[in-house]
Parts: sequence; structure tokens; C-alpha cells
Amino acid sequence: MMSGRKSAEYGEQMGRAEGALSNDKVDAALVSFANAAKADPTRKEPWVRMAQIQFDRNNYAHAIVAAEEALQRDGRDLIAEGILTLSGLRIASQSLQRLGERDALGSETARREARALAETLKTAIGEEPVVDDEEDDRSARASRPAPRPKPRVSAPPKPKTTVSKRSANDPFSGIGGD
Repeated sequence: MMSGRKSAEYGEQMGRAEGALSNDKVDAALVSFANAAKADPTRKEPWVRMAQIQFDRNNYAHAIVAAEEALQRDGRDLIAEGILTLSGLRIASQSLQRLGERDALGSETARREARALAETLKTAIGEEPVVDDEEDDRSARASRPAPRPKPRVSAPPKPKTTVSKRSANDPFSGIGGD
């Protein structure tokens, strides 16, 4: 059991963090949440709050780390699980966009993997998977009612990156299958 002094330190740091957030001092809040996590390493709350903040700041890698820490303390936390999942998808989406812009998805292996991921996502969110057989699928699609258009959501801002000479080559060239 945590000593009274440690418990008081945890509560004080959480209070400081929430106060800093209410005054738009996000960096100070992150420091106080980290201090609260040190004061009571068994608590998930500071980690969940840090994950939320990092996700809101588009710092997806940091959000993933904090969400993982929260899930180590409570594997059933849906907020942490959601942040972990969405952060991973945002990173993957940004990476795929960069690869597409450099025409690096030209290998059949890369396209197959991208299609498999898309199918997994569609199944997870309850949409019908796309059939890859074009000829048979055209007639099936023609007989279905047209899907309702979905609202467009703009992609998060693309981070500035530098590309090394080596990564400008096809990153999938070492993967078997072609």
C-alpha cells in the first residue's frame, strides 16, 4: 500500500497537472502528470491523460507509449486502447501517404499488404470488404444500391521529414513475394 506521503504527492501532482491544463500550460501539465506517475507507479490515470494530450497534439508515437503504460496497469481501459489504436493508424496512414507520393507502393507485395490491412480495417468497423476479382465484382456492385457518401475528414498535417538516399529506394524490395 502506498504511504500517506506518496499518496499526497500523487494527488498534488495530479491537481497541478489539471490546473496547468485549465490554464493552457500543456507542457507543464505533462511534467506534472509524469511526476504523478512516478509518485504512484501503479496508477493508470496520469498515463491516460498524457496519452490524450499527446494524441491531441498529433504526437502519435508519444501517445502510443503513454497508452501502452496505461494498459500495463489496466488492460481493459478503453480510452487507452482507443488512443493506442488510432495513433497507430494515424502513423500508418501518414507513412502510406509518404510511400504513395514516392511511388514506393509499386511492388505487388506492398499492394497486397495494403489491401489486407484495408480489409482488416473495414471488417473491424463493420463495412463490407472489397472483393479483388474485378470482373465478377463489377456486376455484383452494379446490383447493389449506391453507398451513402461519407463525410470527408482531412488528414492530419504531414510532419516534415528528411529522406535519406537509402530510404528513397523501394522500402519493400527486401520483402519476399515478387
